[in-house]
Amino acid sequence: MAEILQKDGSWVFDGDALRLTPGRDKGVGLLRRTLGELLVPLEAVAGISFEQGRKAGLLRLRLRDGADPLLHATGGRLTEPHDPYRLVVESDRYGVAEYFTDEVRAALLLNRVPADPVTAFLLPGPPVPLSVSAGDGTAVFDGEQVRLEWNWKTEDAKSAAGTRTLAVGDITGVEWQPAAGLENGQLRFTVRGAAGQAPAKYDPNAVELWGFKRDPLMALVAAAVQARLPHPSAPQETAAPDAGPPPSGAPGPGPGAGDDHDALLRRLRELGELHRDGVLTDEEFGMAKRAVLKRM
Repeated sequence: MAEILQKDGSWVFDGDALRLTPGRDKGVGLLRRTLGELLVPLEAVAGISFEQGRKAGLLRLRLRDGADPLLHATGGRLTEPHDPYRLVVESDRYGVAEYFTDEVRAALLLNRVPADPVTAFLLPGPPVPLSVSAGDGTAVFDGEQVRLEWNWKTEDAKSAAGTRTLAVGDITGVEWQPAAGLENGQLRFTVRGAAGQAPAKYDPNAVELWGFKRDPLMALVAAAVQARLPHPSAPQETAAPDAGPPPSGAPGPGPGAGDDHDALLRRLRELGELHRDGVLTDEEFGMAKRAVLKRM
């Protein structure tokens, strides 16, 4: 097991997953503190890096595209204080950070974790129910419906229709973006059958954000909804004509569990040979063997 403990938070790696816990330092962003501890499976990780600085370093975890609904819904727009996949490292812990980085990289290599995009979310998203007030409204999500309630700062034309309720089944997309410069941010839902998109100030399916402290919390609502929508990269199912039962002698399904099991057995033999040849230490061999056995 590898771990690094800092004021900014703590990261622990047990060979199968990384446990990311935000710290209590005043520099920790509101989104990270509210989101709390994250458990990231190794299969969701694309890479890790450590950058040294004059006063502090930065440990960065890079996830595979499409693995986390939070990253997908925010489109890479989370700034450093709120990004849960960055850890500020004090200069006297650079050696620990480098060791931690090497351990994760070794596990990715031994387990042959690919870095390519995935077609299903590997993290569950924030827990529900959620209620966040920011900008011109409040977004409430119970896992099945989003309720948008307006406040006294909402544009009259938008608030006139009253509270907006959106069923998850009617939502085709969700996006959060922060205010930047003179441009306001938004939490926007794309709804099936809606005619075009007005600016967030007038759109009854969007909350306009003005760059205040609680704006990042709207990203949690976006992520929780995104986790319950079909994955954007999932294969599209097409309805096939009813062709009846397959003819006698027709080939069955392609390679399945049996072939996977054989591949894992071969991997165990390879690891054993690497261990006997001294390429892998006892600890590395044990960690890799456990990972293979878990997949079996």
